Amino acid sequence: MVKIGNDWDEIIGGEFQKEYYQKLRSFLKEEYSSRRIFPDMYDIFNALRLTPYHAVKAVILGQDPYHEPGQAHGLSFSVREGTELPPSLKNIYKELSDDVGIPPSRSGDLTPWAQQGVLLMNTVLTVRQGQANSHRGMGWEIFTDEVIKRLDDRETPIAFILWGANARSKKALITNPIHGIFESAHPSPLSAYNGFFGSHVFSRVNKFLIENRIPPIDWRVGK
Repeated sequence: MVKIGNDWDEIIGGEFQKEYYQKLRSFLKEEYSSRRIFPDMYDIFNALRLTPYHAVKAVILGQDPYHEPGQAHGLSFSVREGTELPPSLKNIYKELSDDVGIPPSRSGDLTPWAQQGVLLMNTVLTVRQGQANSHRGMGWEIFTDEVIKRLDDRETPIAFILWGANARSKKALITNPIHGIFESAHPSPLSAYNGFFGSHVFSRVNKFLIENRIPPIDWRVGK
């Protein structure tokens, strides 16, 4: 039985008993015992652990974890302290600098965002080393869709940040009109110039939060 350690246990705990998750669990048990899988099994649910349900102000949806050693630690787009910044994160920092004037950080650890209420969740929570999307279609999407649906049920507004086609496909799950949806191209170098750069997402999200009497997010990350 998975224990998150906060109010997510009550909100989402029933999912761990369902047949799809039991099949996913068996698959993951075999994968972790026979291959190199990221993130570490104890970090899989870090997004939910660091950002309790009641504290979520914003959601940044990623696709699946980084698939090279030393990178993934359970938060979308984030890498462990001391790890070289991936290209997408460099572009996120560039837009952050252009939008609100925060200089790019040398740290790629986005834990400070998570601790302020930014749920940094991938739609698939595990991956094989060197094989992007290798755990796609194994059941994680059912679980993370349920997380999004439960967030949509919230009576306090949330800013949903959807970058790229994979994240934008989840827009149909967000039906409560109190929430804000902020969508653009993905920050990947392949698409960032197609609408991610210049989207001013960070200032727009904070404007949305302030308008709803929710404290804005301090987007600074380390040094």
